[in-house]
Amino acid sequence: MNFHALLSEINAIVWGPITLCLLVGTGLYLTLRLRLIQVFKLPLALRLLFKPASGQGDLSSFAALCTALSATIGTGNIVGVATAIKVGGPGALFWMWLAAFFGMATKYGECMLALKYRTTDARGNIAGGPMYYIERGLGLGWLAKLFALFGVGVAFFGIGTFAQVNAISDAMTIAFHVPAWVTALVLTLLVAAVTLGGVKRIAKVAQKLVPSMALGYVLACLWILVTFSEQIIPALQLVIHSAFSPISAAGGFLGATVAQAIQIGIARGVFSNESGLGSAPIAAAAAKTKEPVEQGLVSMTGTFFDTLLICTITGLVLIITGVWSGDAAGAAMTSAAFATGGSAVIGQYLVTIALVCFAFTTILGWHYYGERCWYYLTGHKLGERGIKIYQFIFLSLIAVGAFIQLDLIWLLADTVNGLMAIPNLIALIGLRKVIIADTLSYFAARDSQGAQQELTA
Repeated sequence: MNFHALLSEINAIVWGPITLCLLVGTGLYLTLRLRLIQVFKLPLALRLLFKPASGQGDLSSFAALCTALSATIGTGNIVGVATAIKVGGPGALFWMWLAAFFGMATKYGECMLALKYRTTDARGNIAGGPMYYIERGLGLGWLAKLFALFGVGVAFFGIGTFAQVNAISDAMTIAFHVPAWVTALVLTLLVAAVTLGGVKRIAKVAQKLVPSMALGYVLACLWILVTFSEQIIPALQLVIHSAFSPISAAGGFLGATVAQAIQIGIARGVFSNESGLGSAPIAAAAAKTKEPVEQGLVSMTGTFFDTLLICTITGLVLIITGVWSGDAAGAAMTSAAFATGGSAVIGQYLVTIALVCFAFTTILGWHYYGERCWYYLTGHKLGERGIKIYQFIFLSLIAVGAFIQLDLIWLLADTVNGLMAIPNLIALIGLRKVIIADTLSYFAARDSQGAQQELTA
């Protein structure tokens, strides 16, 4: 058995019914027990995005969200959605929606816990995330170390390097005929220039790049949707129908079963928004805020922006332009969709620029996530020397990522993502009473304070 076949078998186990049930089930449970927090508290969460920083931390709440979004808004929004629809049919988009809806409650819970159980490391930096709430909340040090180990694996071999670098390299080669080795060299130097400055420099870049790149891409997609507005309703009908019925082959599409749509939709949804993965809590823990519930709400909006907004409009663009059933795949499929709605040159360049920006910020965010996991595992032994070792390995993997086979990259990324999610989901289930009690207590106090203000007004 070759390595690819072995990895395929491992991936099938990791993303089997147990993991899918853990992901959706945890989100469903928290959704019900937190009284549809992602629906009724979303307006409050959006207002809290711009609340002035207060309390100890390294970043403002908005900067922490941008850092988290820099890691989540990436190739999953362009290549991931295209791959999901290519393999699972339009119905995969429905299962991405479902995973994202329940994932908002999961993201809220994990980021709230990150604030509650955060601490300060030996260097004086804020330290938080699943490894800390697993250790300090559950008392399971071995599970915390396992999460950190898988977190480093995702940074090195999953979302953090290979998938992003390969996407950037392919896009630059197709659009501008830039050799892969040139892209790899320039990208490595740019990543080094930003990441060696620490989380504050990463956040500074993310705050400037993430909102502008996301807005530009959304506007471009909306232009296509307006152009094909009469196809939006049929496209939505196709998504719903395909989610529950097998889709036969058409054009370059190979056909898909409902099981394929569910599996690929949820897996790509997690790859895109990272709800339940345990990555966003690492950035959320650095926020300058005293209230864990408020940061949980702010972090929850990340899944809303990432999947329910950006992935949705990407998916609809792919479906209404008909390219999903053609021969193109990945970024080329998205580029073809924009070309259908306008100029082929504009479509190609637009997707390339968006993909490069998305993937670059994802690399930055995951450098930070992986570094925090690495420091948790080695900090007490290696200290600063250990961080330099991590940085050298990460940058080396960036340099070689452009030369690895695409299907192997996605298979490896999906596998390590699932492995990272499992310890985090176990922790969320184990700490579910803490999440619920603290949340209900916060809103009870907030409602009481509001009632008092009305009486004294």
